[in-house]
This record gives sequence, C-alpha cells and structure tokens, in this order.
Amino acid sequence: MSDAYLALADGSVVQARCRAPGRTRGELVFTTAYTGYEESLTDPSYEEQVLTFSYPLIGNYGVRSERFESDRVHPRAAVAKEFTDDVAEWLTEAGVPAIDHLDTRELVTAIREDGAMKCGIAAGPDATPEAAKAELAECKGMSEHIDIGKRVTTVEHTVHLGGGEYDVALIDCGAKGSIISSLNERGADVHVLPYDASAEDVRAVDPDVLFISNGPGDPANFTQAQSLVETFTGELPIAGICLGQQIVARAFDGDTAKMAFGHRGVNQPVMDVESGQVVMTTQNHGYTVSDPGNLDVTQINVNDETAEGLASEEHGIITRQYHPEANPGPHDSLGFFDDVLGLVDKGTAVTAD
Repeated sequence: MSDAYLALADGSVVQARCRAPGRTRGELVFTTAYTGYEESLTDPSYEEQVLTFSYPLIGNYGVRSERFESDRVHPRAAVAKEFTDDVAEWLTEAGVPAIDHLDTRELVTAIREDGAMKCGIAAGPDATPEAAKAELAECKGMSEHIDIGKRVTTVEHTVHLGGGEYDVALIDCGAKGSIISSLNERGADVHVLPYDASAEDVRAVDPDVLFISNGPGDPANFTQAQSLVETFTGELPIAGICLGQQIVARAFDGDTAKMAFGHRGVNQPVMDVESGQVVMTTQNHGYTVSDPGNLDVTQINVNDETAEGLASEEHGIITRQYHPEANPGPHDSLGFFDDVLGLVDKGTAVTAD
C-alpha cells in the first residue's frame, strides 16, 4: 500500500513511497543534474520549493557534509524515482519530507508542458490523498513569499579570509558557499552582509567590489539590494550571479519575468555574443532578465536566447545568470571570478561625482 501522496495543481494525485515522513506544500520544480544532489538540496535558491530529480537514482555516492552549499536543506520536500537509504536518512534527520517510487519522467514532462506548479505532499503511516490535497489547497491560497531573503541570509556580518589582496562585500540573498570559496581562492577576503544591509554597512567594509549573490524568489522583492547597486554604481565595481544578475538589471532600468519552468541543471549551453564560444553551465533559476535596461547583453542561452551575461564597461559591471562556481557541474566558467577581481585591477569603475 502506498504511504505517500503528491497532489498536483492540475488535479491529479500521484501515489508514492515515503522515504522521509511529513506534510508540506510548495512550488514543484525539477533539476536534470545527475550528480550533486547534496549541493542541490543545500542550495538556498531552492527555498520553499519541492525539488524533483529527473535522474532516476539519487544517493549513489553517499552523503558528505563537506559538499554542502549551506548549513541546511532548503527545499520543502524532495522527489525522485529512487532515493538511497543514505539520502532518506539525511532528509529524515533534517525534517524534510521525501518520496520516491513514482514516475518522475511523467512528472518532469508535466512541468515542462504546464510550467512549475503548486503541489501538496503527505508522507508517512497516516498519509492519505485527502491530506495531500489539503496541503495543496493551503499552497494555492499562499502568495509568493515577498520577504524570502530573510529566510536564507546571514544574520550578521561575517568575514571569510582569503589572503587580503581584495575585499569583497557580498550581499547574501541566499549565497552558495562555493561562491565565497571561489573568491577566497583568488586572494579575496569576503565580507558577507545581510540581504538588507545598508549603504553604511557596505562602506564600513571599505570593499573593492560589491557582489550580489544568488538566492530564491522574485528579484523585484529584493529592493534593498537593488538600492545598493544604484547607490554604488560609479563608486565600486559591481558583480552578480543568478538572482544577483536580475537585481543588477533592475537597478539599470531593466526588467525581469518569471519563466515557465526555469533553468535547473548542469548542461545548459551558453554562447558568448562577441566570440561565439559556447560553454556548458550550471543553472538554477526560475526568473530571467526580460529587459537588460542600460546594460549590454554579453552572453545568451543557446536553447532559448535568454540573457546569461550582462555588462557595462563604463560602470564596471559584470554579471552571470548561471553559476560559474558550479558545484555541481562543469568548471568551464570559473574565470568569471578572475574577471570580477580584474575590474579592481583595471580601475574600471567610474569615480562618483
């Protein structure tokens, strides 16, 4: 007998097996990554979502905390064709529901055709279809969390030392740990500041670069981070990754839009507009830059031509929609971090009036 149920916004209820008990609700999304399940499950960008893995077996090389991207699991629940016991035990300890033994191919196809959809999950000995439907009903009545940044940001200013050659003010909208380590490896001390840090907080760091991190949710809700970009344009070089790119674009009179099912995987092809070179990238986002505003589009997605890189040579701006630090995924784009710190060496930023 099934002991887990997944109720979907299209009206269907899918039977499954409980691997970690609980009841929850959220936006159902999928990733095509076939490795890196530890990194994906600890990526703050999945906050409040239900993560489906398209790869059929999740957990085939165990669970090691040194591969985590943050200090906890962020999706509200996890779904797979089959989870190993290691992953099931980890998610149980984390209090995150997990279900398997369902046709994830059909589930992914539904998301691709109809877009990311709200869902409800009930898993455990007392699970019923009605319980899953009740969770879905609660989810349908919820608007998107407008202050989601508060759930994933640092509580206070922390410093990650990397040699002292540069000082980077990283606005933590849900930053992955490997972004910090990528900067540390290049000699940068990274000052991690809350997502709602003030301009005075940034100036107290006396940084060489302002860096806006990745994170979950609608970029339109990260108004303070956008304000920082507007304030420091011309005063500091500015960089952004994923949500960070979207925030920077909005600060330059651009706009953003929600995608049907987003880009989530480790094999997204991105082309450099000037050179025509294509690299494979890791991505995890549900919003995109629909209008770059006063920024130049430097890279595009080969599949759908969405903006993957933005820049302004005049203002010392460089951003990426994908994750150059990967983890998981290819390392084709690690040079982005060299380019960011190179803005400091070149003195690219314009001095503010």
